[in-house]
Amino acid sequence: MSKPLTGIRVLDLSKVLAGPLCAQYLGDLGADIIKVEAVGQGDETRGWPPFPAPGMGTVFLSANRNKRSIAVDMKSEKGREIVHALAKSADVAIESFGTGVAERLGIDAPTLRALNDRLIHCSISGFGRSGPLKNSPGYDVILQAFCGVMSMTGDEDGGYIRSPISPIDQMTGVHAFSGILALLYEREKTGKGGEIQVSLFETAVGLLGYNLQTFWERGVQPPKCGSSHESLCPYQAFEAADGPIMIGVANDNLWRKFCAVTGLDAIVDDVRFRTNADRVAHRKETLGHVQAALAQNSVAHWNELLTGVGVPCAPINSIAQLLDHPHTAASGIIVDYEHRTAGKLKGVGHPVRINGAERRAGRPPPVLGQHTDDVLGEIGLSRETIGELRQARIIG
Repeated sequence: MSKPLTGIRVLDLSKVLAGPLCAQYLGDLGADIIKVEAVGQGDETRGWPPFPAPGMGTVFLSANRNKRSIAVDMKSEKGREIVHALAKSADVAIESFGTGVAERLGIDAPTLRALNDRLIHCSISGFGRSGPLKNSPGYDVILQAFCGVMSMTGDEDGGYIRSPISPIDQMTGVHAFSGILALLYEREKTGKGGEIQVSLFETAVGLLGYNLQTFWERGVQPPKCGSSHESLCPYQAFEAADGPIMIGVANDNLWRKFCAVTGLDAIVDDVRFRTNADRVAHRKETLGHVQAALAQNSVAHWNELLTGVGVPCAPINSIAQLLDHPHTAASGIIVDYEHRTAGKLKGVGHPVRINGAERRAGRPPPVLGQHTDDVLGEIGLSRETIGELRQARIIG
């Protein structure tokens, strides 16, 4: 069955997570992704342990399915010529080099779009391509720190905590993905490509939307809330008789339902607890009543009872418990595939289901330079020329 982006060719000149994840999503939708990597090392995440096989770090595996890898020395004139030849027939190019590097390598938007005005060029950076910090290196954790995310993460009296899922990197990839799809749509009307710039900085600021709105209203630093929410109560983790459970009472109707099944009818209309604003104002007292009630029974008991009446709740699962849950299996989000060097592997499929189609892993993440000869043959290079380029270490 044809996928929505079948026939679209993408040059993935990016590395680490945001750009590769964006390109993987495009590949999951059917685009032909040519991952251009440096000779010898390739994407640096190939070297991030653990390793199911040499050069196959798990971060690399997570973001590089459905791609063909070519190894090219873009610092050389002949290497740049190869990339320029590929750009002439490409629909999209994605790069994530430091500010000024793309220009030196000849893969910046003006250079590549001069070769192909239908090309959509996406540039991903840490702090953007202008402003005082345009040359600063940007990693997810650095932006968590710089943009105030880390100042709000963790418990009130705890240290500074990094979110372990790299949300800024991953959301930057999603923003790049959405921008590329928008320009592909516009190109159908205009026949022209365009330029996209996304940055980890602007993604982080975007993720702070309601936190900043609260700051502008109150004028004070939002507190560290642990698992709770400063605007809602009870809305956090509690200890049931045998373990932790997350409760999300986000409105007053849910509060009434919660009280009805947990034996808190006596306080449901108390002026201290009647509305969410009342409960937030009397947070300590509210939490004391809720904790005392939940401690009387097990996680499984409360999860079944509260879910049954529509109150949001969940056990606080480990990764193993998530993967073992029948809902995860039923969703089809986890895909299985065979890798030529790493054997049988699992991956996370594209989190979008189109026309009810079953998710499939597609092409496994490539070995460095695995498809160099095939791709260069497609742009007209002879076997002899390819051999000479390899001998000169222009390709790998």
